[in-house]
Amino acid sequence: MSQTVDRALSILPLLAEGPADLGQVAERLGVHKSTALRLLRTLHEHGLVYRQSDQRYRLGARLFALAQEAVENLDVREIAHPHLLALNEKCGHTVHLAVYEENEVLYIDKVESRYPVRMYSRIGKPVALTVAAVAKLLLADLPETERRALADKLDYPLYTARSTPNAAAFLKELATVREQGWATDLGGHEESINCVGAPIRGADGRVVAAMSVSAPNVVVTAEELLTLLPLVRRTADAISREYSGSAPATPSERKERP
Repeated sequence: MSQTVDRALSILPLLAEGPADLGQVAERLGVHKSTALRLLRTLHEHGLVYRQSDQRYRLGARLFALAQEAVENLDVREIAHPHLLALNEKCGHTVHLAVYEENEVLYIDKVESRYPVRMYSRIGKPVALTVAAVAKLLLADLPETERRALADKLDYPLYTARSTPNAAAFLKELATVREQGWATDLGGHEESINCVGAPIRGADGRVVAAMSVSAPNVVVTAEELLTLLPLVRRTADAISREYSGSAPATPSERKERP
């Protein structure tokens, strides 16, 4: 039975390359055509493959519907939370998880610092788009036309002397974030608070969420916080792998959407 299942599942990546006839399927599986036909018929009955008028087989619509349903039911917060807890245990600082929804970046999870000095942030609260590390990560992944349109619409409040001053500077920073794959907020929102973050990607390589570690200067300096970057990136990569079910593509491995 396990061999039959294995053979049936092996047909799906073959058809993902394009339509194939019975002979091609049998040859790829190394089985007789009658065996391949039985497998194809079973997959066809479940809507996972479709037989075209030219007698070739392709992936069925049911397979795409199942994939879309699975993606829609993924909860990045549920998947990420154990990883955020583990990161907090290792470094002791505040850990945030954020997503981009309806032109806002919102915190959807937070693990508090174990130090007595706490950050004023809460789940469901929008973050400062032009300075927050998580916001830079999420916005940097937008298609270029969307990034430029958004940058032109934003206000650029000068929270501190290190705040992003205008659209040109913001776009330049997003380009850097997009290239390097991580972001910081070193006193851009509050003079005494520093933050370093990394993206969480789906199977298509797009950023679905962003996570960060934040700490006040009285607990750790900006230079000391930056030493945690490899750990933060490893945590984000682990969440990405679990969320996508595979090693997600990086920006350099995919073309930028227009």
